[in-house]
Amino acid sequence: MRKFEEKLVAQSLILPGTAVMGQWDAGLEWNRPDPTVAVLAPLFDHLNISTVLFARPAEPYGTILDYLAQRSMGVIHLKDNETRTFLHDIPVLHDFTSEAMAGALKGRKAAILPGRGLVTCGTVSPEQTFVNFSSVLFSCFVKFFSDYLAKAFSGTLEEEDRKIFDHVLSGLPAFSETKASFRKGPFDTEEAVCGAVCEAGKPVVNYGLVDSVMGNISCCFDHKVYISQTGSFLDELEGCVDACPMDHSSCTGITASSELPTHMAVYRNSYLKTILHGHPKFAVIMSMYCEREKDCPLSGECHTKCPEKRTLGTIPIVTGEGGSGPLSISRTVPSAMMAAKGVIVYGHGVFTGGETDFNEPFERLCSIEKTCREAYFNRLGQFKAVERERLWEK
Repeated sequence: MRKFEEKLVAQSLILPGTAVMGQWDAGLEWNRPDPTVAVLAPLFDHLNISTVLFARPAEPYGTILDYLAQRSMGVIHLKDNETRTFLHDIPVLHDFTSEAMAGALKGRKAAILPGRGLVTCGTVSPEQTFVNFSSVLFSCFVKFFSDYLAKAFSGTLEEEDRKIFDHVLSGLPAFSETKASFRKGPFDTEEAVCGAVCEAGKPVVNYGLVDSVMGNISCCFDHKVYISQTGSFLDELEGCVDACPMDHSSCTGITASSELPTHMAVYRNSYLKTILHGHPKFAVIMSMYCEREKDCPLSGECHTKCPEKRTLGTIPIVTGEGGSGPLSISRTVPSAMMAAKGVIVYGHGVFTGGETDFNEPFERLCSIEKTCREAYFNRLGQFKAVERERLWEK
């Protein structure tokens, strides 16, 4: 429990000493004594869980959750890929009681209590509660900034929206000008490949380019794809890299990242040898921004069926879902990667590639997120200028 509490603090998701976590093993244990334990403990009687986590998120996440919860009808609906496939939606509770939380968590992985915090649970380990907590904050961040930009475009922003947005911006860290250096390729042994994959994962996490376990890393060597395992933490990849033969002659792919088909397709169709896949927030936000969405007959299916060829600057934006089906990213990402060595997937994240090692893909991953962040505020600035002109005319 201490490990995952420290990870939450290190990733600026909570403040030190604010998390209350309980785990059932031989008995029920808590990470610290706290008055909320009396309300949280009965959840273990009502639910088939092994761990529970409750905390007030750090800023700007706390304000974002409260804002979204207050404007919901009891449930927050989100459009990013992780929510569609993992969270589905997030219930909002106004009663801090065991009964209310148990009712919400029977069908969902987390619930928001405005003004109090976020409660998540896991059926197996504290790791699950951490992943759920982190994923909710990621998805709510994306929704908050996406909704604000959409309101600015439609001219429906209210004064309260602006006040909350300004407050959130005051707690938004400046973009970090990343300086990371990795071992040089090409790599000539399996040991060197695994070491390079593990080394590359740490800064991807430390610089906020991926949240919880939503990302993957691979290197192609000796007709095998060495890829991070599904559900693995990118900053803890030692022992969690699978060697998957390109000819599928081994079953190692069973535990590999679910996006192994996409990585293999890229390697088969290009000269690339390394791939980083992260979920930088503003890249996800800008991938979903579309001024035609409301009038589009495919609205709601944008992530798989959008026919438009979209770019952000020179960066292609493609559609696709996970896996290897007919609408999967394994069919859309490879061709885009061949041309640009980097691609944004609608509502999902960013893939970048390198010819020998991870220096180039990491630099490109950072550059794409910086470009998307700048594009967001530039677009917002254009709407503000239009709004000022309208007010002047009135």
